[in-house]
Amino acid sequence: MEENIFFDRKSLKLVTGKTADWNEIAKDCVSFANSRGGSILIGIEDEENEPAVNQKINPDLPQKIIKRVSELTINVGTTATIITSKNGGEYVDLKVLPSISTIASTTDGKYYYRVSDNCLPLPPDELMRLLTDKPSYIWETKVVRNVPKTEIDEAKLQSFILNIQASDRISKFVRDKGKDELLEYYLMAEGQHLTNLGVLWLGKRNDRAKLLYAPVVQFLKYDEHGQRVNKMVWDDFWLNPKELIEAVWTQIPDWKEGIEVSDGMFRKFIPNYEEEVVRELLVNALVHRPYTTRGDIFINLYPDRLEIRNPGLFPLGVTTENILHKTIRRNEHLAKVFYDLKLMEREGSGYDKMYEILLGNGKEIPIPNEGDDSVWVTVKKRITKNEIVSFINRVNNEYQLRQKELICLGLVAQHTTLSAIEFSSLLNLPGQNAIKDWLGRLIDLGVIRTKGKTKGTEYFVNPELLRKTKFKGKTTLKKIEDHRLRELIYQDLITYPKSAIGDIHNRIGKEISKRRIKFQLDQMKEKDEIVWDGEKRWRRYSINKKA
Repeated sequence: MEENIFFDRKSLKLVTGKTADWNEIAKDCVSFANSRGGSILIGIEDEENEPAVNQKINPDLPQKIIKRVSELTINVGTTATIITSKNGGEYVDLKVLPSISTIASTTDGKYYYRVSDNCLPLPPDELMRLLTDKPSYIWETKVVRNVPKTEIDEAKLQSFILNIQASDRISKFVRDKGKDELLEYYLMAEGQHLTNLGVLWLGKRNDRAKLLYAPVVQFLKYDEHGQRVNKMVWDDFWLNPKELIEAVWTQIPDWKEGIEVSDGMFRKFIPNYEEEVVRELLVNALVHRPYTTRGDIFINLYPDRLEIRNPGLFPLGVTTENILHKTIRRNEHLAKVFYDLKLMEREGSGYDKMYEILLGNGKEIPIPNEGDDSVWVTVKKRITKNEIVSFINRVNNEYQLRQKELICLGLVAQHTTLSAIEFSSLLNLPGQNAIKDWLGRLIDLGVIRTKGKTKGTEYFVNPELLRKTKFKGKTTLKKIEDHRLRELIYQDLITYPKSAIGDIHNRIGKEISKRRIKFQLDQMKEKDEIVWDGEKRWRRYSINKKA
């Protein structure tokens, strides 16, 4: 089992002998408590699934661990049990309870939280966000209004059971469960009453309307002058989340609009806003919103873009930069229902799918934003270049590209040339190796070519492939040879002596990186071709007339 937000492994040396590091264990316990709780298996090394054969645990160790953790932490509850593995070895299962209404910390005043398989320090400015998120962790499973299971909406229940039984993501064990067992399995009921999740999905209208806060969706359409020309609202609480998504998609006529682009002998219809993208954004809005915060979901349609706005902020650990890679589900059990009913992609792949679809249709990637009390995602309507659609289709048909390869090819085709730094920025990748993983086979297949090394590496589409597919790309100076770039700079300084590097950059071409221009200026200075006056931003360059 891989380490994740609920599970970690630690060596037995961490709590025994001279190598014991109780502060490290305390830090991990605090991070689990501030998230959703979890288990730390002490006595199993990293990358191992079982303890050492015949490893024995001192019977007093579990109580010692609990005592030391309580001495080093605040608002952290733990239990510890000795478990015997199949191979005969023993380990300690240290369970950390979630701190439901308080924030856990170490006794020296440090805060941590769990993201994926990492325990990260919690910055001071994120404490309020964590405190706001705490109630949402338990909202789904709480029984608040004591709605009995007899008050369930039978039509919604039957539809839910049929959809579950028809899903290929469900095991036979779950598919064969009876009505009451299914409700318990999906945490929609506790005893004889419906939980908040049960009321949201299967409750009657009156009970759903009394939830704090059942989702309300507003669709607002604006013209080119910013005037509202259409409004539709789903605020009567008749619909559960699945029905709400269907209503939004089927009742708004604007989703059917689009354009046709040439694709060889044929024409391809590209909608202004693709169904998979709209549905994924709606699912994200419903699954990841905090249901303890008041606010409607807004679908704002402008002449050039679509914005879907959600109340609340991103879950702790998710930012506008890392949203493509981080997976933190605010409403864990609601997300499971969506996934099992095939209403959303597998964990962490929703944004990948949107990138693939939008770039494959020649459009820009979605833009996430975060304000003071809401988040929103912007999707542009415009196709950057019609030829990109035909080009990507032909390459994909020939090589059967994978998802990440399609995303990379779409980005490079749109930008003509991408530096390693630009690539990392667009996809929030940590370095050169991560870029190679995303590029996959593109370089080996000869689809993408490279120039330069390390951070200076540039990626561009194989020119022979462009000619073969008759792709009419945009001419750019990004790939200009060094000697030609030096000549451009030289001629520019003849005309405009005493120029700042920013002025030179603007005149000879902004598509050339400023870093390359600075490097060539330094080379020309070493050869006494140019001179400069001043330092840093006040430096001015001129031709060396003596030379």
